[in-house]
Amino acid sequence: MSKQTDNIEHLRQHAKLASEKAHAPYSNFKVGAAIRMHNGDVITGCNVENVSYGLSNCAERTAIFSAIAQGYSAADMATVVVYTPSDQTYAPCGACRQVLAEFLPADAVVSSTSEGAARHWRVGELLPDAFEFDVEAYRKKTL
Repeated sequence: MSKQTDNIEHLRQHAKLASEKAHAPYSNFKVGAAIRMHNGDVITGCNVENVSYGLSNCAERTAIFSAIAQGYSAADMATVVVYTPSDQTYAPCGACRQVLAEFLPADAVVSSTSEGAARHWRVGELLPDAFEFDVEAYRKKTL
């Protein structure tokens, strides 16, 4: 196995464990995600559903938001692996694609894994022409 394949499998195991913590009483589709930070740390997240589906949160966003809450920055995030309890893989939803595009570089790898398959994308492939906001330029204008 290549180093990248070993890394994806390692993160897949973390994501699978995270999926077991998911709160998915409506879909019963428990998803987990794991982010490898540049320093080697792994941050996980799971989907958390709400009866009002719009208030639910996907595993990818939970992991990213958890990393931010733990003091990491976008510059710390390297790779994201998502695990779904199925035979097929699923690409991240639109909301997750936008959040991934904001917190990871366009060439960062995002992998979707399941019990039977794996797919890999670069963030830029998932959301070409992503909405970007230059926070520093905005701050300079408003100060």
